[in-house]
Amino acid sequence: MKKPIIPVALEGVPFIGFSAFLTLLAAVLQYQIVVGAGVFLTGFCLYFFRDPERVSPVAEDGFVSPADGKVIIIEKIHDERFGQDHVYKLSIFMNVFNVHVNRIPFAGTVKNITYSPGKFYSADSAKGALENEACTLTVETAKGYTYGMTQVAGLIARRIVCWAELDDCFRTGERFGLIRFGSRVDLYLPLTTKLEITVGQKVKAGETVLGYLS
Repeated sequence: MKKPIIPVALEGVPFIGFSAFLTLLAAVLQYQIVVGAGVFLTGFCLYFFRDPERVSPVAEDGFVSPADGKVIIIEKIHDERFGQDHVYKLSIFMNVFNVHVNRIPFAGTVKNITYSPGKFYSADSAKGALENEACTLTVETAKGYTYGMTQVAGLIARRIVCWAELDDCFRTGERFGLIRFGSRVDLYLPLTTKLEITVGQKVKAGETVLGYLS
């Protein structure tokens, strides 16, 4: 039998526990206003760090979204990190109300991980894309295709969490990290991908199909 899983990311437990402790302390001291604020803060932390189970679609050669949020960029670019060919860049912006657990869009093996320290401009700005703190993964599929993902910190987000390690093998839709308190994920796909989404579309990590390798 499958064991039940607490639908909250472990990285959120310290925040939830601390805010709950302060709320309890305020209740004991009968600081009613502080109790109200503490209840709100604890509820917000529980909501923000929620980690619901997702069922990825059975879609052969299909890329699923790595993050919840809204597609803000679809463009064709050249990025040497992912080879000499041009690639599609898809940017997904997560606000503070989205689930922030990130998932692998296509089954494969992690071939490279690069962490880049930086600043904390708004994640949906051009300056943020260039200068913010980021963590990039390069993944190779079983058929030899390579794609990349970059977790980008934002104005409020101050902590990128990446659980992936070199040579880890992931299934489609499997969790690989999260970003605290709002940010974005950039996905770099081969030009052989037939895209199925548009700018402005809302997507769900591990469930929304972004495109298919043709």
